[in-house]
Amino acid sequence: MKKYIVLLVLVASGLSFSCEKQNPELTASIERGKAIYNDFCVVCHMDTGLGIENAFPPLAQSDYLLNNREKSIHMVKYGGSGEIIVNGEKYIGAMTNLNLTNKEVSDVMNYILNSWGNKSGDMVTEEEVAKVEK
Repeated sequence: MKKYIVLLVLVASGLSFSCEKQNPELTASIERGKAIYNDFCVVCHMDTGLGIENAFPPLAQSDYLLNNREKSIHMVKYGGSGEIIVNGEKYIGAMTNLNLTNKEVSDVMNYILNSWGNKSGDMVTEEEVAKVEK
């Protein structure tokens, strides 16, 4: 019986060490960002973040989003139009300027960058968003 208890303790402690501890500030930002996403973004990019084929690009596992951080922040902050390539697919369209504050942009970016298989090691801050100019 002792062997099983020791084994259980070792397994449990190993699991606790392997679980990532997320920054509480990032966790709060992601929660706020989810609400913003549901208010403004879900209509085009869907609950799943998969977008709509040939119309609205996916945010889920999006190479564009993960490899073009400043351009992505710019698009959320100011809107935009033109051609972008996401996961090898061409999208030509426009995104409306949603008139979000820098804090709202940072929150929704943190939500997007940490949802649907996306994983960003760096938190988008309000200060970083403020530096992105039109």
